[in-house]
Amino acid sequence: MESFYYAVFAGLFLFLGVLELSKSSKDWISTTGAFSAFKNNYLLVYSLMMAGDWLQGPYVYYLYSQYGFTKGDIGRLFIAGFGSSMVFGTIVGSLGDRYGRKRASVTYCVTYILSCMTKHSPEYMVLMVGRILGGIATSLLFSAFESWLVAEHFKRGFEPQWLSLTFSKAIFLGNGLVAILSGLIGNLLADTLALGPVSPFDAASCVLALGMAIIIFTWPENYGDPSEGKSLLSQFKVAASTIASDEKIALLGAIQSLFEGSMYTFVFLWTPALSPNDEDIPHGFIFAIFMLSSMIGSSLAARLMTRSSIRIEGYMQVVFLVSAVSLLMPVLSSFLVEPSGGNDGSIALSGHVQFFGFCIFEACVGIFWPSIMKMRSQHIPEESRSTLLNFFRIPVNIFVCIILYNVNAFPIAVMFGMCAIFLTMATVLQHRFMVASEKPKTKISEAWVAEKEHDLEAEPLKV
Repeated sequence: MESFYYAVFAGLFLFLGVLELSKSSKDWISTTGAFSAFKNNYLLVYSLMMAGDWLQGPYVYYLYSQYGFTKGDIGRLFIAGFGSSMVFGTIVGSLGDRYGRKRASVTYCVTYILSCMTKHSPEYMVLMVGRILGGIATSLLFSAFESWLVAEHFKRGFEPQWLSLTFSKAIFLGNGLVAILSGLIGNLLADTLALGPVSPFDAASCVLALGMAIIIFTWPENYGDPSEGKSLLSQFKVAASTIASDEKIALLGAIQSLFEGSMYTFVFLWTPALSPNDEDIPHGFIFAIFMLSSMIGSSLAARLMTRSSIRIEGYMQVVFLVSAVSLLMPVLSSFLVEPSGGNDGSIALSGHVQFFGFCIFEACVGIFWPSIMKMRSQHIPEESRSTLLNFFRIPVNIFVCIILYNVNAFPIAVMFGMCAIFLTMATVLQHRFMVASEKPKTKISEAWVAEKEHDLEAEPLKV
């Protein structure tokens, strides 16, 4: 491995250290002991949940290839996962609103553990079932836990601003530090100890089981819509009406879809972008550098969200614009004609340009997650939070399925150019969202209120 990667990692690590140690009193929010205990419990659970996900990531494709499946077969397995997240994930998200977010979080653990168990079988249909279960679990991961946190935070009477502390630290740990440690542990199990590519999935099962035990014994239950007799179709109609009747919610959903769609496309394409001629690059170390960049972003987000003079709606416009420019690097570097860097872990000048652009994009990802979570907590109605969060993921899953199906149809530069266009659109929509947020607040759940009033009229008077 060339010293270039070590130098970048060391530089980013030092920058992160300076960023964390240089925080002043303006960057800290005074809280209570009760909130700290609540926050730490959630961070522990969330970190374990993310570890269960990150342990699997680097070995899914490799495991399938070891079982002898072709790229086409593996592509269909991935499409099945995103497809199930789109279809079944929306349903289980709505059930979480109705029957409890704690139950939904436990369901995530059980579903993902079952998905991990299927990896022991080389049978294609068994692996297909595992991907479907994994898709459902992914939807729950990105809706149930956030919904439980927001509801429980306000239920306990904590200050709204304190949510930003939990969100930023959750991304810092779960999407940064835990991701790096999970990659190292997975490498230790599968390669160093030669336990095989299934071992990280077994480790993920153990971590998820531990997290599930903590949820069962320490989390109280909370609900979105507790009313009886409301069908899933009715919940979907109310959620759709809420999106259609409130511009801010519709804009949030569109912004999230555009950014996440670009992010998942980047996940699929960064490897061939950095090694177009099959150069032997250190994937694991580059992944660690990307996660370190994400940690820097979440650290910056924590500072930004604690400053009352800085609005999330404002700085996110800059974040989306910088993201668009960073993913234009492969397009710009395509004009640099030069020989390949060889097969010793080195990359050419164009690869270095792209690499730095990708690090900047990952920093933007680190800012995006806690910021979008904070904006969602302010504007999405509590009654149907999980349902709406999964509604927002439907366009993302459709987009990713299309990308997977046509990944070889377009040059990589064209794909990244499309992502840059999407992120530019997100910048424009974010500006519109900021303007809409400055208007006087209106009831964002008129459709929901109307539905509730109808239910009350139909309900017999209890005396």
